[in-house]
Amino acid sequence: MKAAYFDGDQLTLKNDITIPKHNESLIQVNLAGICGTDLEILDGYMDYCGVLGHEFVGTLKKSSDSNLVGKRVVGEINAGCNRCHQCKDGMSRHCPNRTVLGILNRNGAFAEYLSLPERNLHVIPDTISDRQAVFVEPLAAAFEICEQIQIQRNWNIAVVGDGRLAQLVSRVLKLSCSEIVCFGRHQNKLTLAEKNGIKTRMIIEPKDHAFFDMVVEATGSNSGFTDSIKLVKPRGTIMLKSTIASKENLDLTPVVVNEVSMIGSRCGVFKPAIDALATGTIQVDDLIDATYSLHDIHAALEHAKRPDALKILLKP
Repeated sequence: MKAAYFDGDQLTLKNDITIPKHNESLIQVNLAGICGTDLEILDGYMDYCGVLGHEFVGTLKKSSDSNLVGKRVVGEINAGCNRCHQCKDGMSRHCPNRTVLGILNRNGAFAEYLSLPERNLHVIPDTISDRQAVFVEPLAAAFEICEQIQIQRNWNIAVVGDGRLAQLVSRVLKLSCSEIVCFGRHQNKLTLAEKNGIKTRMIIEPKDHAFFDMVVEATGSNSGFTDSIKLVKPRGTIMLKSTIASKENLDLTPVVVNEVSMIGSRCGVFKPAIDALATGTIQVDDLIDATYSLHDIHAALEHAKRPDALKILLKP
């Protein structure tokens, strides 16, 4: 099959990648999305080699449940061993033996086909288009913040970053709190946030220092972490969403001095995201910049790397 394979140094579009044949569900990929994590992998994050991509919607071609064959599905990206105590406690995303779609020891979605355990799959209702369904995985990651911390409606919340994930996080948090400010660097992205009722700033002003009850860092850069520390109030909370390939040292002294809580936040359960898309509670169509064929993977990645870019889709 055709797939975009990364060997740890170069990304190559290959035509001879073996179609997955092991004892899992087989999915034909309809659409895939390029994520910031994919770009970080190309810079060395996770030391990954294999087919990239973890955001997708596809058509189920093979399953132990014949009733599911032909259905459109999305898939949770962490495949646990189903034996360890983390898996038995329902935390397979933290299984020490897990594989992760397009990230860790498992070929991903920039391909014609992929495979996942049936338990990872979720059927997509007809009210959600393929273009919208690609957002289920990152939208679930945004909703995970609400699972990890009880947000108070009167809080002042800052989202640091204005890219793909930051836009989703802002929209999700606005369901729970009206005072959301998005700090970014790209006017087109901040304008998009404003159209969705989010306040924006391009510069951190003195009045913003130590003002926010919670800050969500979603820039994909070390500078975003530094800005988050400036913004959070003493004994406030920083939610960390970025995965960064850089090994640059960060000064954590202000975190200690101001007794700031830091919470890592990664993947989320899919149901809240699917429900929000199905009901129209969260809109995502305005976040799509372009769709490329898999044959044009290099052009698609270059587009995704542009500072002003939002979501880029791939069609195998």
